[in-house]
Amino acid sequence: MPEGDTVWRTAHRLHQALAGERVQVWDLRFPELATTDLRGATTTEVVSRGKHILHRLDAGVTLHSHLRMEGQWRVEAPADLPRWLRRADLRAAVATSTWGALGLRLGMLDLVPTDREDDLVGHLGPDVLGPDWDADLAKANLRASPTTIGAALLDQRNLAGVGTLWASESLFIERVPPWTPAADLTSEVIDRLVTRAHRLLDTARHHAVQSSTGNRRRGEESYVHARSGRPCRRCGTGIRVAMIGPAGQERTMFYCPGCQGGLGPTDDGRPQRPMGSTGGRTNAYRRA
Repeated sequence: MPEGDTVWRTAHRLHQALAGERVQVWDLRFPELATTDLRGATTTEVVSRGKHILHRLDAGVTLHSHLRMEGQWRVEAPADLPRWLRRADLRAAVATSTWGALGLRLGMLDLVPTDREDDLVGHLGPDVLGPDWDADLAKANLRASPTTIGAALLDQRNLAGVGTLWASESLFIERVPPWTPAADLTSEVIDRLVTRAHRLLDTARHHAVQSSTGNRRRGEESYVHARSGRPCRRCGTGIRVAMIGPAGQERTMFYCPGCQGGLGPTDDGRPQRPMGSTGGRTNAYRRA
C-alpha cells in the first residue's frame, strides 16, 4: 500500500494538472457513483490526508479516494483518454481540456459534501505531511497506545501517513525493538521516533525513489524494509520479517534481531530467503 509520501506526490501531481480547470469528462465506475455528473465544475484543489486523496470542486463536493494495495492515479493527455477509458481496471476518469486524471484499481471512491470530509478522514491522527502536522499530539497518541510501538506507528489514528516502510526504517534507525509496548518507552525514545518518521517522509515526498539510507540505487534504498533474508547493513545479522499488531489487524514488520533486541514474539525463527528468490520459505508481506 502506498505510504504518505507517495500519496502526497500523487495529490500534488493531480493538483498541478487539474486545479482551476473546468471538468469536461466525469466517469466514475463505482456502482453508487456511476450516475453522478460534475461536468462543468471546476477543481479548486487536490490534497492528501495521510493515505487519502481529497479532490475538491467548486460545486461544494469532494471526490475522495484511497489507493489501498494496488490503486494508482495517472495523469494523461486528453488525446490518450480513449484507450484508457477502455481499460477494465479503470475506476475513475476526471479530465479537463488539458489533462486527464485516471484512477486505476482504486480501493475506495466516495463523493461527499466538502464540509463533511471528516466523515471519511476525521478519525485520522495528525498528518505527518499535512500543514496541520502536530508532533506533540502524535507523540501523546503513541504514548497512550495499548499496543506495541510497531503497531502503534502503523495505526493511522495515532499519526497519518506512516506505513510498513517508514515504521520499519524508523524503528531500526533508532534501535527500538518493534514489539516493545508503546507505554514502556520513554518520552525521549517516542520523541526520536516521531522526529525520525517525519524527517524520512518529508524528505521522501520530493523524490520518486523512496530511500532511508540516502542512496537511491536499486537495492541500496533501505536498511531493513524488504530485505528479509539479507545481512543487516549495521551488524551483519540476517534481517527478518514477521507479523505485528492486534489479531485481525496484523501488518508486516521488517527488523534486525541483532540491533533490535532479538527475535520478535511472532517470528518462528525459521530461515527466510531473500525476497524475490525462488524455492524454500517465501517472504510474502502486506504493506500498511
